[in-house]
Amino acid sequence: MAVSCFADGTGFGRATDVTDSHPPRERSALAALTLGALGVVYGDIGTSPLYALKEVFHGGRVLPTHDNILGVLSLVFWTMTIIVSLKYVLLILRADNNGEGGLIAMLALATHAVRERPRLRDTLLMVGLFGTAVFYGDGVITPAISVLSAVEGLEVAAPGLHDVVIPITLLVLTGLFAVQRFGTGGIGKAFGPVTLVWFVVLVAIGLPHIVANPHVLVALNPMYAAGFFAHNPLVAFIGLGAVVLCVTGGEALYADLGHFGKLPIRIAWYGFVMPALVVNYFGQGAMLLENPEAIENPFYLTAPEWARLPLVFLATAATVIASQALITAAFSVTKQASQLGILPRLRILHTSVRDTGQIYVPFVNWGLYVLIVLAVALFKTSSNLASAYGIAVTLDMTITTVMTFFVLRYGWRYPLALCLAATGFFFVIDVTFFASNMLKLLAGGWFPLVIGIGMFTLMVTWRTGRRLMAEQLKNDAIDLASFLEAVFISPPARVAGTAVFLSAEPNVTPNALLHNLKHNKVFHAYNLFVSVKHHDVPWIDAAQRIELQALGNDCWQVLLHFGFKDEPDVPQALQQLEGRGVPLEPMETSYFLSRDIVMPTIGQGMVMWREKLFAGMHRNAAAAADFLNLPTNRIVELGSKVEI
Repeated sequence: MAVSCFADGTGFGRATDVTDSHPPRERSALAALTLGALGVVYGDIGTSPLYALKEVFHGGRVLPTHDNILGVLSLVFWTMTIIVSLKYVLLILRADNNGEGGLIAMLALATHAVRERPRLRDTLLMVGLFGTAVFYGDGVITPAISVLSAVEGLEVAAPGLHDVVIPITLLVLTGLFAVQRFGTGGIGKAFGPVTLVWFVVLVAIGLPHIVANPHVLVALNPMYAAGFFAHNPLVAFIGLGAVVLCVTGGEALYADLGHFGKLPIRIAWYGFVMPALVVNYFGQGAMLLENPEAIENPFYLTAPEWARLPLVFLATAATVIASQALITAAFSVTKQASQLGILPRLRILHTSVRDTGQIYVPFVNWGLYVLIVLAVALFKTSSNLASAYGIAVTLDMTITTVMTFFVLRYGWRYPLALCLAATGFFFVIDVTFFASNMLKLLAGGWFPLVIGIGMFTLMVTWRTGRRLMAEQLKNDAIDLASFLEAVFISPPARVAGTAVFLSAEPNVTPNALLHNLKHNKVFHAYNLFVSVKHHDVPWIDAAQRIELQALGNDCWQVLLHFGFKDEPDVPQALQQLEGRGVPLEPMETSYFLSRDIVMPTIGQGMVMWREKLFAGMHRNAAAAADFLNLPTNRIVELGSKVEI
């Protein structure tokens, strides 16, 4: 899956749905966005034919008999129809947060909708945080199984190459993660064309088998799926755990809403992706009806023998694209989570001077790489990885459905019966798939869950620690207006220039100001007390960016507003004060910050190990100066200790 919000590191920027204002230009833009959506949105789900059908029959859980093959094909078709075509494309895409999608955007919508119900809001927040955390587990499995399943085609094209499959897989993955620091804007433009070729090839290798055995098309009838369940209920239930692999990546439809718009995503799905996937799956099924032994690797065996080696290279390129989109999503989600206070600040590098959406997060990049290498080394084959795949995907799908209900009911005020009807059916489907995948828990499903639980622990600890820290600082805080009034009864010496004091809370005297007065015994000619507030909407309009309140004696309280996808650039935002009596000459302005040192103590806060964990996270978080884009040669940091 791809939760939350791909950054523009794939070479495509934020887009809105195309209008009819300028038909020729708009048609050209629509075509470009649709092509871009093919590469970014559908890279993951587009490579699922490599392994999905094979894994249903793997290990003899489901025998490749005539009826079972038709039943499984029917399940695959109707799973894609219900979960992707109906749930995501028709329903979930409507739940946009100011044009943005993804689990974080949905979480913001749902919690805002129930803001007057604090307990429900907190519960939804925890559920949404867990879904976001599980995304990282999915982010480890997806590149591992995709690239490994592509390279395994070498065993079909040349059986003697079995021993080099894992080394080549690791080499491809290493190269993929090594180039992230250079940015992906250039190669991102090739994603769409390469993926378009991939979908054309899916049709080309699947269609001849359907033509040779058109009987396979009877599986379009949902009665074959129902009959499969009726005659083999337990076997069919177990098989669902592999059938769901055909819709992995479905979350990307929603996550990339802000980059491509609803119309290009829908056109790409209905016009290219779903037809190509159906033809390929049914082509594999038609071949299996004639040759059940081909279940060893039906995707590659569907292709002519002469085409298998070139197909390995194309499949590897397609899976690298799918992995790239997910890596980019991980960078974007991490940045958004940091800005919402869910994760600590991390070092973020911009790989483009033109597009601020192209980012690189070293810690996330190499953390994912280490875990992916561990997954490949631990599970060794795509079939073993498939046992670990599915739990995270179906869990996030279920959480998205739950969030959608609260948006429909409390945000959009639809009648209860309509909300239950709209989401209840999908909830039953999601829970059924999740229950089936839980059967794989001991066989490898624990792996992404352990990663998800670890990330959830970090998120909750960081959020709770920040709250405790804010409460402690508030208890010790001095009201800013009262403090300034007292100071100017007998004012200290004033020096030329402007001082910008950063403070987490407005109207509170910053510790940096107290330390500056204590040690330097001076006050600047002009003083700005700046607080940055991040909102649960993606974007804040520039006209609403800044609030200014005069405090007298050439002092001002400034409140800056940013969305979770905005770039928090404080100096740039303060430029809006030009012409309002606030001098901000770059070489005459100093930025004062307080670097707080957290001291874990035994008391009413968190248990000691969590307090120590929070202290370590706080100590190693990226500097606020970098996060807020402050000029490095104009920063003054003053430290203080905070006990929690």
